Amino acid sequence: MNNKQVSRRDFLKASAVSGAVFSLGFYLPGSANNAEIISVAEAENYGIELNAWIHIETSGKVTIFSHRSEMGQGVYQAIPQIIAEELEVNLADIHVVFAKGNLKRYGSQNTGGSSTIREFYKILLNLGASAREMLLQAAAGSWGVSKSECYAQGGYVFHKPSGRIESPKRLHYGQLVEAASKLTPPKDYVLKKRSEYKLVGKPLLRLDTPFKTNGTAVFGMDKVLPGMLYAAVERNPRLRGKVKSFDDSQTWKIPGIKHVIKVKMVVFDTYREGIAVVADSTWAAMQGKKALKIEWDDSGFEHLNSEEIYKRQNLALQTQEGLSFKSQGEASEIISASANKIDVVYETPYQYHGCMEPMNCTAYYQEDKLEIWGPTQNPDMVQEYISKDMNIAKEKIIVNLTFLGGGFGRKSFMDYPHEAAVISRQIKAPVQVVWTREDDATQGPFRPGISYRCEGVIKDGKIDAFKYRMAGQNNMHWLTGKKDAVNGSTSEGFLKPYYETIKNLSIRDVPFATPIPTMWWRSVYASTNGFAFESFMDELAADAGRDPLDFRRAHLNDERLHLLIDKMENVSGWKDKKKGEGYGTAITECFSTTVGEVVKVSRQADGSIKIDQVWVVMDCGWYVNPDTIRAQIEGSIVMGLGAATMHEVRFIDGKAVDTNFSTYQMPRITDIPPIQIHIMENDEVAGGVGEPALPPFAPALTNAIFDLTGKRIRKLPFSLASV
Repeated sequence: MNNKQVSRRDFLKASAVSGAVFSLGFYLPGSANNAEIISVAEAENYGIELNAWIHIETSGKVTIFSHRSEMGQGVYQAIPQIIAEELEVNLADIHVVFAKGNLKRYGSQNTGGSSTIREFYKILLNLGASAREMLLQAAAGSWGVSKSECYAQGGYVFHKPSGRIESPKRLHYGQLVEAASKLTPPKDYVLKKRSEYKLVGKPLLRLDTPFKTNGTAVFGMDKVLPGMLYAAVERNPRLRGKVKSFDDSQTWKIPGIKHVIKVKMVVFDTYREGIAVVADSTWAAMQGKKALKIEWDDSGFEHLNSEEIYKRQNLALQTQEGLSFKSQGEASEIISASANKIDVVYETPYQYHGCMEPMNCTAYYQEDKLEIWGPTQNPDMVQEYISKDMNIAKEKIIVNLTFLGGGFGRKSFMDYPHEAAVISRQIKAPVQVVWTREDDATQGPFRPGISYRCEGVIKDGKIDAFKYRMAGQNNMHWLTGKKDAVNGSTSEGFLKPYYETIKNLSIRDVPFATPIPTMWWRSVYASTNGFAFESFMDELAADAGRDPLDFRRAHLNDERLHLLIDKMENVSGWKDKKKGEGYGTAITECFSTTVGEVVKVSRQADGSIKIDQVWVVMDCGWYVNPDTIRAQIEGSIVMGLGAATMHEVRFIDGKAVDTNFSTYQMPRITDIPPIQIHIMENDEVAGGVGEPALPPFAPALTNAIFDLTGKRIRKLPFSLASV
């Protein structure tokens, strides 16, 4: 299969059968910033674990091992596109293989925070260039000429004949692997200038598209093992609840049922209990699950409703100062003394991740060894938690990556692989656990719902004081157990240059907890913070009587941001809006990328609001593939539209009540407005692109509605039909 799991040692053994192989990789002596490129032969001699590597066989076939997950964001395309640029090979000649989970070898393999390219692109460029220079040296040695007389192109090394008319000599990379494998990686090569790129920066077709359209791509649910059974689990609808008793008499009447067992899966610092039905098919397991009769013990913890959650958050914001995240000047004193302050509260809802592929995992426990196959963003966390809970050495937990049908942070978690591992150990057989859409939608973890209190004072047309408090669940409290720690993401989404011009500023976290499990969601806290930050910035601009973009520009002493704002104005026709048109804007930053958005709206004859156009300007610095960026921006806008105007996770009596897309409505193609995308061109370091376009959409939309109607929207979601 195209994403078949192969270990380094197995690959080298297989290559040895057909001939020599040239292998090059890097290792991390301290961090990704000081990675050292080294040959596989040297690594073997010194006992060093290589991080990622290139293999070139005598046939000329190039294999690249990718240590990060592919969930649609494009690393399966970007990593080879980067390496091929400096290696000078055709992209079509590269074979990509998912590497197994191995924290020691790779460092973090958590595919989150839009981190893969921005953390590794320089290393990958150097890796490709090192391999190219070694192949050039091998060719030069074969011909007895200077390396400076040689050049690489399309998987060949050519000799430039000086003053001769005949065609240059050439050698295919496959002919050079044996000689190249004996060389030491060079230190004095020169990387290309961006103006010299042939592949990077170009809208090349993705390598994984054919696999995903012809059915050969292996996702989690595609994995099949000999003797594999299938499990469906009826889990307690409230985290922390227990199984009091269960009746499986009707379940055993269904053909194919093999086991009915009680299970517990780890969820951060606690467990979720349930009953697993194991059968010879997924259908039988699910039917057996439906036939169960379970009595739950849900005593000892609160069963909250959504209304009570937000009521408590609002009360906390009115009565508590919270923990200081950032403080400068005398913001609180100025605001308290002002008779003209703005003091407003914003609310953002809990959200479900809604991946196209629901949770699933295949596990096979054997003696002291556990092997897992599944759609996971974070093999590191899977290994860590299972090792502790099941008392298995980390090196005995093998995590095989598959393609992911969407991730959005939900699959960067350990609960569903742990559950599969526990069931496999109990039944002593390989098992695939598949969650239904209803399981997926109601079990969580969810994006936390958060409320914000924003206070400010305008003086002489500029911000004199700015105070911001957030009250919502801190995901790191779940992970670390440190309940009194300030949320490290309290300012996520806020533009850092504001710190220079807003002299009196206070950003605070008001600790808030519920039994509802929460975790990362696309763009993490920026997805909610951005709504509060940029909606309030618009309110301050209105209070100052200034144009929203001019107001932001005046508070941002940063050339890159000024260029981005200029671009936003020019492409959107911001200065030329007509009567009956509402224009709104927002600018946020996360994962080292800044995105500015402009939304244009109008009122329809039936009174509803129509989104006429969205303009997006992204400054992500150095980038790989503009088509991938556009796809990620469009996906972010669609996801942001749903979260702002259509869906939320609601709780009644401590349970999520929206079980499927019938009530948790998703945007349809007819709901999507035209989206025009612009990528800023510069030579700055690379930022992320998978998430940063989501946070500015909601505030840009609600700011546009204010511009059109004069009505401020401070609570999400809202209905475009009834504004």
